[in-house]
Formats: sequence, C-alpha cells, structure tokens
Amino acid sequence: MFNIMSITLKGIFRDRVFHGILVVAFILPLIPVISTLSMRQVTELSITLSLSLISFILLLLAVFLGGTALWKDIERRYTYSVLSLPITRSSYLLGRFFGNALFMLITATLLGCVAAVVVWLVASGSPPDRQVVWMNFFLAVFFDAMKYILLVAVAVLFSTVSSSFFLPIFGTISAFLVGSSSQQVYDYVNSQPAQTLSLLTRKTASSLYYVLPNFSAFDLKVNAIYGLPLSLKGLFLTVVYGLVYGGIVLALSSVIFAKKEMK
Repeated sequence: MFNIMSITLKGIFRDRVFHGILVVAFILPLIPVISTLSMRQVTELSITLSLSLISFILLLLAVFLGGTALWKDIERRYTYSVLSLPITRSSYLLGRFFGNALFMLITATLLGCVAAVVVWLVASGSPPDRQVVWMNFFLAVFFDAMKYILLVAVAVLFSTVSSSFFLPIFGTISAFLVGSSSQQVYDYVNSQPAQTLSLLTRKTASSLYYVLPNFSAFDLKVNAIYGLPLSLKGLFLTVVYGLVYGGIVLALSSVIFAKKEMK
C-alpha cells in the first residue's frame, strides 16, 4: 500500500491538473492589496480571502484528483498490471486514497503557512481592533483539509461505482453542495415554521441528514476571522465524526471495488 501511496504522490506532481490548480495559489500574495479595499476590517478581510482561497483550491484538488484517480488508471490499463501483482484490491484502493489524502495535507500546510504570513503582514500594516487568534486560524485550515479529505473518500466511492468520468466528478460536486447545506436543512425542518411541512418530508430530510456527510461541521472560518472561542468537545467530536464517516465510506468502497468487474 505504501508503494501505491508513493506512486500516487509522484503522479500528482506530474499531473497537469495539479499544475493548473497551483496557479490559483499565486493569488495569495495579492490579498494584502485587495484587503485595503476594506477601510475598517482590513485584517478580517485578509483572513476571509485567505481561508476562502485555500478552501477553493482544496475543493478543486479533491474533485479532480480524487474523482479521476481510478478512472485514469482504468483508462490507461494501469490498474490491470498493478492488480496482477501480489496486492489486494483493497490495498490498491486505500493506497490511492491515502496518497491523495497526504497530498491534501501537504498542500493545506504549505498554503496555510503562506496565508499566515500574508495575514501577519496585513495585521502589521493595519492593526485590527481584535488580535488575530492564530490557533483558530491554523485549526480552520486543518479542519478544512479534513473536510476535503473526507470529500476525496466520497469521490473514491463514486469511482468504484462507475468507471466513467462523469459520475465521480459530478457526483462529488453534488455531494459537496448537499453536504455543505445539510445542517441548515436539518435545523429548518426541526424548527417551528417547518411544522407545516408533511411528516414524510421532515422524516426524509432528517434521515438524509444522518446519511449524507455534514461538511459544515468542519467550517471554522467565522471563529478564525473574529477570534471566537472554540469548543474542545466540539472539535473532538468533529474529528471522530470525520474518521468514522470516512472509514465507513472507504470500507464500502473496498467492498464494491473488490467485486467490480474489470473490462
């Protein structure tokens, strides 16, 4: 599995998609200039833009790298030669996933460090009313990376279901959009105004809430921007949720991939 991880990392660095996405990261040094457009909340705007840009880059990587890894291998018939070796399909699949996950962590770490320097420069030039809580900032980057690693696991699941290009890509995008709003939908259907909805609608929405990934739980941008306190219990439960949900998705992916017919 570790050999597959190493090969996956090398393949990503040679991938043209990665090179194209990396170009977006060069917007980070321009954030101090853009932040001056805000007359009062310059530092807050720089944090918002930095975290949003990092989140956008990680989203692109999760969709295009996680959603196309297996598809490319099958199209190039690379999978057939690898699986002919003494390696199980589960090891191959997990090696692919953990290679992508490791790359996501490396990318998030590098971008987070660059963004921290950018925010520090902005804060030095325009001291904010409230001090930047750096722990919140780096935790926001880390949990963003966790969110998109979980999205990579979802992309791998779609890749095992279909060998085409469209389902993994568009299925992953759809899962991200739905998972990002599932918490708001759940809160609404359990609120007083939603009692006018049918019982079936409310039960269906509640059931989907527990089945679909809840990506909004990993969003700590507001805490990083305004220095709001974080709940250690909430952070711990979010990490456990990500690990358990990701483990279930990968286990299901391994079962499907083990039974998949290679044509």
